[in-house]
Amino acid sequence: MNRPTLEAVAARAGVSKSSVSRVINGASTVAPSIRDVVLRAVRELGYVPHAAARNLATRRTDAVALVVSDPPKGLVSDDPMFSAVVRQASRKLEAAGKQVVLMLAGSDDGRARVAQYVAAGHVDGVVLISMHGTDTLPATLARKGLPIVSLGRMNPTVPYVDNDNLGGAGLAVRHLLQRGRRRIATITGPLDMIASQERLTGYTTVMRETGHRSIVALGDFTRISGADAMRQVLQDDPGLDAVFAANDLMAIGALRTLREAGRRVPDDVAVIGFDDIEAALYTAPALTTIHSPMTDWATATVNLLLGLFDGGPDTPVLLPAELVVRESA
Repeated sequence: MNRPTLEAVAARAGVSKSSVSRVINGASTVAPSIRDVVLRAVRELGYVPHAAARNLATRRTDAVALVVSDPPKGLVSDDPMFSAVVRQASRKLEAAGKQVVLMLAGSDDGRARVAQYVAAGHVDGVVLISMHGTDTLPATLARKGLPIVSLGRMNPTVPYVDNDNLGGAGLAVRHLLQRGRRRIATITGPLDMIASQERLTGYTTVMRETGHRSIVALGDFTRISGADAMRQVLQDDPGLDAVFAANDLMAIGALRTLREAGRRVPDDVAVIGFDDIEAALYTAPALTTIHSPMTDWATATVNLLLGLFDGGPDTPVLLPAELVVRESA
């Protein structure tokens, strides 16, 4: 069968071809009565708009790039938080009629390809995920003039949705102090990421305000870095009685080191993480953590981008922190 044409829809509806085009492209200037008769004709004929022609007319691709910075250690691919965020963001975009293009930008070549792809007009907007503070890609893409949002704060020119990293870290440390812990260490994430910087600042602020010495070990958000950092801290301060890890994966690594060292959790050393990934429920003991609402985080980021498509505000969104108390603290 021949594919129904725009002209056939116009003839069936008894209106002009331009009126049909305006209805199909979502113009707000069409009278409701015209819109109804055109849409009825579209349904009766089974008309499907030609995507290329429609995009040429509207200058829209209905595609959005999810750009993920995946460093060599595979942080994003190994961290269930990021996979959950990508899944939820993709679902929300697809529900809004957007084609999702997943792109990795973990190398210079990858960043160059992303910049070229966006500059060529293949997408209407970009969601940035897991960018580091030294990454030039957010600023490069921002200069392209397309709507861009980031999942997590990373660049002053890019609107973002983020967790309350400062407040969450403060909640964790105050909880440990209230439980009678005094020699509290922290294991940081990579310090070229704003989330890591803020979680460290939240820790040091509370420790300073309460007159306690900060004990800082560097990690990179992976399990092995948490295990290694915990081992180093125990060597430097055997009397340690608590640790706040800047994410759950590092906290899980710390739990393993403590078990190998014969330290009981929480009797000898209390442990708190950040993110509340599913695995936190199944550690031994179950992990106390700061809940990071991953579904809400991804949904709010997509909503911010969709709002920018319609001329909405670029106001950043900060999601509240919540302490989830389990057996480890």
